Amino acid sequence: MNKTQAATREPARSLPWDNPRFRNWIAVLRAEKAVVRALTQALAPLDLKLAQLDVLMNVYRHPDTSQHELARRLLVGRSNITMALPELEKQGLLRREGDANDKRVIRLSLTPKGEEKLMKALAVYTDLLDKVLAQSSAQECDMLGEIMHRIATSLETE
Repeated sequence: MNKTQAATREPARSLPWDNPRFRNWIAVLRAEKAVVRALTQALAPLDLKLAQLDVLMNVYRHPDTSQHELARRLLVGRSNITMALPELEKQGLLRREGDANDKRVIRLSLTPKGEEKLMKALAVYTDLLDKVLAQSSAQECDMLGEIMHRIATSLETE
């Protein structure tokens, strides 16, 4: 842009990056992307993708959950879950079984091999989070978690 173009530009208006909240939010997003990238690389030797880890963690925490319940917990559509599960089942990490009381419901559980892989992945995940969150004090870490929880809750109620 030359001097003439700059002089004829509209008067200055408030731009989002001038807002500290906007800048801080962008910092949060950049940090999240950096963590996701690092975790993706750290899980590669286990031949495990981040979405698969999310499934395994949720099935472990909620044994015999249904595919529908899992999709709701992961905030994805049932079709996303339906496409992700066959690969985990093929690898011998997950079992899908029909519900005894309702044939329309498929229940999910981890196999021993799935639990073993999950525990290895959780060690990798925990090590990375310890490294990342060592950038803040315990109090700052708790405050960050509380703020993120409030943000999520405020958007869930709208």
